[in-house]
Amino acid sequence: MATDSFAFLLGDASRLLRRRFDARARTLGVSRAQWQVLFALSRNEGINQTGLADWLEVETITLCRMVDRLADAGLVERRPDPSDRRAWRLHLIDAAHPLLDKLKTLGDAVVADAVVDISAEDLATTLAVLTAVRTNLSSREPARKKGTA
Repeated sequence: MATDSFAFLLGDASRLLRRRFDARARTLGVSRAQWQVLFALSRNEGINQTGLADWLEVETITLCRMVDRLADAGLVERRPDPSDRRAWRLHLIDAAHPLLDKLKTLGDAVVADAVVDISAEDLATTLAVLTAVRTNLSSREPARKKGTA
């Protein structure tokens, strides 16, 4: 398999999963940006705004606007950072948890659609390969051609 084909298929499958999930999430009144922030916060409760912006790979001002909307909706709150009076720590409000549960159910349904005719063995192999790809890309410096800095 050519690298371009692998990368294209991986990216295209990811795009289609996001598109299907986004369409279903909109039925709950949640945008992609909102569910991404909520999901990230569910995994990083108490993170500061700069750290969450880095995690989501967005500009800090962009995240600030997203958090403003989520705070106005009663889903997220900012708390002062005890170690830096200029920073805020982000926390989910109790009302966010039922929404996250619904989003998880939607996500599970989208994944079920995606793997409907894939055998358990093939799915296990695919998960192992994707885990290895993620590990390779997370833990290693990009390959450099010989003679470059």
